Amino acid sequence: MNKETSLILPEHIAFIMDGNGRWAVKKRLQRSAGHKAGAEALDKMISYAYSIGIKNITFYAFSTENWSRPADEVAALMSILTKWLSIMIKRFNENAGEVYKNTKVNFIGDTGALSLLQRKKIADIEKKSIETENRMTLNLAVNYGARAEITRAVNKFITENPGKKISENDISQNLYTAGQPDPDLIIRTGGEMRLSNFLLWQASYSEYYSTPVLWPDFDEKCLDEAILEYNKRTRKFGGLSS
Repeated sequence: MNKETSLILPEHIAFIMDGNGRWAVKKRLQRSAGHKAGAEALDKMISYAYSIGIKNITFYAFSTENWSRPADEVAALMSILTKWLSIMIKRFNENAGEVYKNTKVNFIGDTGALSLLQRKKIADIEKKSIETENRMTLNLAVNYGARAEITRAVNKFITENPGKKISENDISQNLYTAGQPDPDLIIRTGGEMRLSNFLLWQASYSEYYSTPVLWPDFDEKCLDEAILEYNKRTRKFGGLSS
């Protein structure tokens, strides 16, 4: 996508990265190979989103429900996550590319359920990224579930403000994404048509885009097509179009 384009860029794009397993099955590979290819596609999409000027981007990497998958697949996912975190730390330490000099990283979800090693790596990445110029905010949803997030936000407010009536804004300010704009565009790969417990509060007025392309095959051209479609939408936010 040409940076000089007159298209309106979404301020915040969120991705439901679906289809890794199906991608592997189609190629007669183990499902873990699909998740590895999915991690590579994630890397490419982070860099491309930064290059075209996206300010906020969120990826649904591992849901609270994913623990119910077969034990060997969960183990493979956790192994890929650990390796990916190590790569990210190295990139930040070495300032490997402009994107790593200018991106703030947040891990959203109950990361307390992860291993001690993974939690340490996550803390290192978040600490390193605070030192950047923050031209893009990257959210990685790991062990994330929207219902759990909303419940956590309400309980946090009640604990800190006993007896006070809670408002919508109070909930928003206690979500993992507090201070960030809600997603303008939510992209789901793999052809499914559901949110799967992802950003339920924040997605109230998001534009939804589903593509049959499986996540490992989702590339720069695919994102350009999604943004083109986004520009055809009329966002009314509950009102009437002009």
